[in-house]
Formats: sequence, structure tokens, C-alpha cells
Amino acid sequence: MFRMVDIIEKKRNGEMLSKEEITFFVNGYTDESIPDYQASAFLMAVYFKGMTAEEQGYLTMAMVESGDQIDLSAIEGIKVDKHSTGGVGDTTTLILVPLVAACGVPVAKMSGRGLGHTGGTLDKLEAIEGFHIELTEEQFVQQVNDLKLAVIGQSGNLTPADKKLYALRDVTATVDSIPLIASSIMSKKIAAGADAIVLDVKTGEGAFMKTKEDAIALAESMVAIGKQVGRNTMAVISDMSQPLGFAIGNSLEVIEAIETLKGEGPEDLTELCLVLGSKMIVAGGKAASIDEARTMLKAVITDGSALELFGKLIEAQGGNAKVIHDTTLLPSAKYQIEVPSLTSGYVTKMEADDIGVAAMLLGAGRATKEDEIDFAVGIVLKKKIGDAVQVGEPLAIIHSNLENVERSITLIQQHIFIEKQQVESPRLIGEMITG
Repeated sequence: MFRMVDIIEKKRNGEMLSKEEITFFVNGYTDESIPDYQASAFLMAVYFKGMTAEEQGYLTMAMVESGDQIDLSAIEGIKVDKHSTGGVGDTTTLILVPLVAACGVPVAKMSGRGLGHTGGTLDKLEAIEGFHIELTEEQFVQQVNDLKLAVIGQSGNLTPADKKLYALRDVTATVDSIPLIASSIMSKKIAAGADAIVLDVKTGEGAFMKTKEDAIALAESMVAIGKQVGRNTMAVISDMSQPLGFAIGNSLEVIEAIETLKGEGPEDLTELCLVLGSKMIVAGGKAASIDEARTMLKAVITDGSALELFGKLIEAQGGNAKVIHDTTLLPSAKYQIEVPSLTSGYVTKMEADDIGVAAMLLGAGRATKEDEIDFAVGIVLKKKIGDAVQVGEPLAIIHSNLENVERSITLIQQHIFIEKQQVESPRLIGEMITG
């Protein structure tokens, strides 16, 4: 029989914990036999002393086993999941799911809602009239077997230990511990039943991991966990020093996703989807090389089959599939307001987080879980880093149902920096972590 005080002391002293000790902690905190004050002390010990790859694997699997696990064994083929650590204008899931499925790789996707700049993937899909994200496990499996794709909300009892621990981390200043972040993300991915996982780890102004070094450390931790528990896992480091694409806001991002599936999307968003999608197709066993996979992805964009499959996903989940050919069917805002540049020069820096806040103030995102999202509103950028701009020229277009948007205008003008000297656009794709 273990005592929690001994486990805390052991970790405080930098010693490695056994699988049994970590499982004891996770189970005890989940069933409330271990109190918050001891769990808080344990989290702080991990924050300062870290965890080995083995310990992170034990923690991840203990959280997986604390609740439901989705059994995808009835789905034919290698099921590949993708996870992004999030950012401003990150619409990749909406594009990648039909893109990869059109190449024959089954994508059984469980997504969440957003708390912050804009909605999460589920909120974006619900901007499409009639789209519903609730399917039974049987319906979920059947739809993936029929169409190769489905996107649903996370089960209410998936990784309950992670939910409890995250809430505690949030109030004990232990959120930004790489072992705890890595275990939290990977527990949800593994419980969701995928065979292979491709991770998009963001770095820069608009990312959770602000430095490249931290992003690489997180990616390496998650890949190591995946390998340890028998999941083919790889990661891509990608730039989030400026918003991805041009659209920030739910309906606006759906439009941008549709444009990208038509081959008419922003260059950076398209490229990131081709990079991540290629890795998903190789992991799914449908291509022998990244180059072959990339060619396959470009082909399903060119022949329209990826877009048509997006329409079938929408229709299968109750939405109006006509939206893929007529985006005016999506919610639209009452006002479109230009944000003029106050000076001439070149865009040298964009503080993506603050631009995201400008979108949230319009109603595009949630400050609290109870907030209602306005699907129609948001921001469409007109400039990116490296672009020339003249005084009075629009930096962005605000889509709003409010007449007074001065706070959002000010935020955009203050956080898009314009200098006389031109700079290069930041490199989008960084290191590839394969373990």
C-alpha cells in the first residue's frame, strides 16, 4: 500500500516513480481519496523536477484508463488522428479530415470546443446550418467505414482524471509543465482510439509554446509517449508568430477551408495541410513516401473529390451540404468595417494573440465556458508579415454585428507593426520529430 506523502517526497527529491505509484496517484485523485492539497504538491514537484519518458507514459496510460476508451477496431484500415496545440486562425482540421480521407485513410476525429479567440473545430462546423456533432459510438464507427470520416464531440467520460488534473493545474500555476502538457494531450488522443497520431506543435506569438526550444521539447515528449504506448506518433513544429491563413472567426474559417479544398486557399494554410496530410497518409499506409503522399493530396484537391467528401461529411451529420458550392448560406455579419493602416511601410510583426482577442471581443470566441459564440463575426486579414502597406490601406476587414468596434480596431492597429525596412515572412515549417 502506498502513501501519497511518500510519492510526493520521492518526486520532490527527483527520483523516478514506478508505474504502480503513478497509477495510485491518478486513481486516488480521480476517486477523491487523495485531496487537492496533496495533488497540488505532487504537480508542483513534477513542475520543478520533471518526469522521465517512462513516467510520462505511465501517467498518460493511467489517465487513459481512468475513463472510457473508444474502440475503433471495427473500422477498416489504420486510423490516423491529428492534433494541433492551437493558434489563431488554425482551420487545418476542417481541411485535413476530408483531404486525407479522400486518399483512403480513415479519419475518426474527436474534437473539442474553443475557449479563447474563436471557437474550436466543433463550433466552426456548427456554423453550418443543421450540422450536429453528437453520434453514438456505433454511428461514429459506421460513418467512418462508409465515408472514411466523421467529426464528433468528445465523450463525457473520456479521461476524467485529465479533466480533474487540468482544473487543478489551472489554479496552481502548473499548466506550463511539459510532462503534464504532453501526458494531458496524449491521454485524450490514445483514449480516442487512433492507431497513429500526427501532432502539429505551434510556436511563436500566437502559440502556447512561445519559444522553438519549448515547442521541440513538448513535441519530443509527446512522440516518446506515443512510441512507449505503441502508437505510431510523429510531430511537426509550425510557426504561429502570425495568424494562419487570413480568416479568424467561425463562419469565415469555414469559407477559407472550402476555398483551400478548392485549391484557392491561402499559401501558408495550404502548405501546412499538405505537410501534415502527407504524414497522415504515410502513417495510414497509403503511400510509401512523403512525396508520393503529397502528390495524392494535390490530386484530390484538383479533381474535387476532397471537397465533395467534405460535402458528404456535412450531409451525413445533418448539415446543409450546398454550402460547399454556395458559402453565402453560412451566417454573415451585418457590418464589414475596414481597419486602416496608420502609416506606410512593411508589416514586420503581428502579435497573433492580441489580434485573436480583437476577434473574441466581436463575439467570435469565448472568454468563459458559458459565453455564446456569434458564428458570423470575425476578422479577415489583408496583410501578412513581409507585405507592403500604404497609409489608409486596410490591414484587415472586421465582420461584426456590432456598430461600435473601436476596441477591436485599436487592438489590430496596435499589434500589427509597420516599419520602413522590409523583413522576410517567417518560416512556416520547422523541425520534424519522429523519435
